[in-house]
Amino acid sequence: MTARMTESSQSAAAAIPLDRVICADCLELLASWSGEAVDLAYLDPPFCTGQKQAADEGEYDDQWESAEAYLQFMRPRLEQVQRVLKPNGSILLHCDWRTSHRLRLMLDELFGPDRFVNHLIWAYGLGGSSPRRFARKHDDILFYAKGDDYYFEPPMVPSTSNRMKGQLKKATDVIDIPSINNMASERVGWPTQKPLALLELLIGACCPEGGLVLDPFCGSGTTLKAAANLGRHYIGIDISSDAIEIARRRLGVADSTPS
Repeated sequence: MTARMTESSQSAAAAIPLDRVICADCLELLASWSGEAVDLAYLDPPFCTGQKQAADEGEYDDQWESAEAYLQFMRPRLEQVQRVLKPNGSILLHCDWRTSHRLRLMLDELFGPDRFVNHLIWAYGLGGSSPRRFARKHDDILFYAKGDDYYFEPPMVPSTSNRMKGQLKKATDVIDIPSINNMASERVGWPTQKPLALLELLIGACCPEGGLVLDPFCGSGTTLKAAANLGRHYIGIDISSDAIEIARRRLGVADSTPS
């Protein structure tokens, strides 16, 4: 990777190993690190679907006794993520209709409602429909900043209007990137895998070059791959050994253990 962190950033991040993929409970590992070292945290945790999520290369249990039990799981992890963010760091919390409203209130409590930046909508085409409701075709991404001086570089996307045909425009809070179909070469066999294009857009917009991206539920490592592609450092954590193996294989890195 050609990008380098500044001297002050290196000092602040000394307790966090850079460019590593670690199999651990993120709560325990984050609690062992010194604070204020991460530029951007992207979280794609379980969605409280009440189902076991499975695919060719791995699975994880997304079943909870109640929504309250799920929120009790999330709160201490969000607290630790907030702690390790730099004063100008940001968080992107990926969720859906089941809990987005309650997680947003939780982030209001932790960061303060004045630290809310965006409620992003990731619109995609795949999925079923129902005769009893509008088809659910989007996820939510909650964008909060730890302080006023957060990094943001507006991403540019192709214009869809006739007037600006062939030109670029600033992206809106509705992100139109297709989800990964079952035959895509990008697919690695992990359930709920997100498109690389989505993570590259988010990281490019919300993390400075050479900065550190944290994904405490890294799954198959899409966030980490996107960060590496864009010249950012990364640290990925997941409790699933199957997920960690996939992520390490995608990144071409050796085993990493907590230190």
